[in-house]
Amino acid sequence: MLIGNIDPSWKDMSKYVVHFAKADPPKTAYDNAISILYGRRIIAANAFGAGRNLAPARKSVCFSEVPLHHLKRLADVRGRHGIGFRKEYIVDRGGGPILYAYKDTKQAQAIKAMVHAAAHDANSPVWDVAPFVDLPGIYGKSMYLYEWEREWRHVGDLDFSETDPAFLIIPEDLHETARDFFHSAKIDDVGPSYECPFIDPYWGEDRITAALYS
Repeated sequence: MLIGNIDPSWKDMSKYVVHFAKADPPKTAYDNAISILYGRRIIAANAFGAGRNLAPARKSVCFSEVPLHHLKRLADVRGRHGIGFRKEYIVDRGGGPILYAYKDTKQAQAIKAMVHAAAHDANSPVWDVAPFVDLPGIYGKSMYLYEWEREWRHVGDLDFSETDPAFLIIPEDLHETARDFFHSAKIDDVGPSYECPFIDPYWGEDRITAALYS
């Protein structure tokens, strides 16, 4: 699958997308990250996009293409555990970047009209598009403004093998423990072993580059 070239000097772009495991009390972000890695599946738990509250809306997995040296932005609100894939991997499986149709614009009105017209038709092709269109704006007392996340989505659960991730996002102080854990899992044949690079979301560009390409 062809993805546009990214010149190494373009620091505002990334070859990767990342998914952060969030805390879901009583489970911590760490608990959920381990569940994802052990099960080799990111579960699509919620519907997103235009018409997300209508019956035919499809659940999705969310990613971000924020440049890796800016992962701190996400880690500050999502935690420090996650998984990264090359963009090609997600596109090959039907995922991709979302579009933003700002509230009350003609674009927003058009997609809203289409999803409401298909509210009782789960087979309408609009439901293939709707998860990839967000409607940012202020709704009552709430602000739905998350363009800074540069979001990508994959409709439905994302299944993967332990060789598919480009890297794992793990706090640096847990890197050695994680490597020992995965090595033991491989030796004892009790679970997947991830041998991809590990990065800490608070590292700077040089350390991340060194981890990915050394």
